[in-house]
Amino acid sequence: MKTFKNTLLVCLTFCFFLSCGDKTKTKELKKSNPNVLFISVDDLNTWISPIDNFSNVKTPNFDRLAKMGVTFTNAHVQAPLCGPSRASLMTGLRPSITGIYGMTPDNQIRREGNLATKDIKFLPEYFEQNGYHTMGIGKLFHIHAPDSVFNESGGRVRGFGPYPKKRIVWDGFGTSKSKKEKYGRTSTDWGAFPENDTLMPDHQSVNWVAERLQRKYDKPFFMGLGFLRVHVPLYVPQKWFDLYPLEEIETPPYKSDDLNDIPAVGMKINDLPMMPSTEWAKESGEWKKIVQAYLACISYVDYELGRVLDALEKSKYADNTVIVLWSDHGYRLGEKGTFAKHALWETATKAPLLFAAPNLPKGKKIDAPVEMLSIYPTLLELSGLPAYDRNEGVSLVNMMQKDQGIKTSYALTTFGMNNHAVKKDGYRYINYEDGGEEFYDHSIDPNEWNNEADNSKYKAQIEKMKGLLPKVNSKWDASSNYTFQPYFVEQKARVNGEEKKPVEVIGADR
Repeated sequence: MKTFKNTLLVCLTFCFFLSCGDKTKTKELKKSNPNVLFISVDDLNTWISPIDNFSNVKTPNFDRLAKMGVTFTNAHVQAPLCGPSRASLMTGLRPSITGIYGMTPDNQIRREGNLATKDIKFLPEYFEQNGYHTMGIGKLFHIHAPDSVFNESGGRVRGFGPYPKKRIVWDGFGTSKSKKEKYGRTSTDWGAFPENDTLMPDHQSVNWVAERLQRKYDKPFFMGLGFLRVHVPLYVPQKWFDLYPLEEIETPPYKSDDLNDIPAVGMKINDLPMMPSTEWAKESGEWKKIVQAYLACISYVDYELGRVLDALEKSKYADNTVIVLWSDHGYRLGEKGTFAKHALWETATKAPLLFAAPNLPKGKKIDAPVEMLSIYPTLLELSGLPAYDRNEGVSLVNMMQKDQGIKTSYALTTFGMNNHAVKKDGYRYINYEDGGEEFYDHSIDPNEWNNEADNSKYKAQIEKMKGLLPKVNSKWDASSNYTFQPYFVEQKARVNGEEKKPVEVIGADR
């Protein structure tokens, strides 16, 4: 009899936990949980009309999204380079913690040899773990995504094509032709190509998303869409160039002796002979043409964004979907002497960040500095999911809804080991691994032309910002490399105690 009672107790206990498990699962799959539309745009700076409205850029759909929610005009990435920036956002961890400072294969971001990432839950996985159906297409991580991260993957067209048979203007080597063993080749080029939008990979990605927005789901969904443009080559059909007559194009502020007060490591990082220089662009008459091509690419992406918003509007999910749009870094179009990302200055670290959700204000702008690292915890809170205790970023929901945290907010960007920039209170402070410093007061120097690091007037502010630098600076992760320019190859070999090996040149523009 006792045995029977014990057996019955075990059975009842098992059934109770099974029942609780079912209820939990039902709660996770409630249709009231909002869907998530997660949109990344590669290499997009803040020229769009809701933020800078540079050279009268034409972006009606970015405006449309901005009116639907909240625009952060002063958002900064955690690394001014595609791979580490996206790895940081998707893991919720800073590069200084993970050691992912360079390009890392998607499947190597999380690995046994990296104590910070070996058991991390990627952003889409956390949604899947909490009952969401996850889907993704295009460039979301550095290439597309690690294997099996999404329930449904549309993959990604490799590269940034389509490409003409021959480059239109730039050869991708620049003045580094005699130094190919040290510098990568970039896909930087510009001109009207191909003939129509349907030949662009981004157009096909939007078709994929639009079709899935018409499907019926028995649980909330997380949909990731990664646009390849405005990443170089700056190729889009001619009609987008026609929006910007050359005679009406503005060029960004530029000062030829701007780099005279930059520390040694800053100059090594900015050593980019494979990119067009501003002086070359001026002398060759190509500067306005490059800017025109970049603006054309922005307007093309804006058109594709409009197609996504149209598809969402026509779907049954229009009133219960959280939207976030972000970019992996900014882009310099002649500022600081070149056309590239790759820097700890404002134009390289600042990028668009927009949220729209049923419980957020509409048409609001926030100028406080914030981090892309906040996307992960913000989406969790907006979706009603439990916070993930591994996230280093902070949710922006209270800031968007109640203006909380605006005065204390700051943003931190890292480029290579122990090179950091802090943006706070209208100032930028940069600290390099060798102790070199830069400091800019944006109230009087928005272009960051005058390094005030040695100005005693700012001593207290500099000390305050120095206190925000990371306390931990991990060595380079073994799977993370950046062979595009020599400084990062040398730094990894030096700090990791590795023998410097012959460099296999891998371009950054993949």
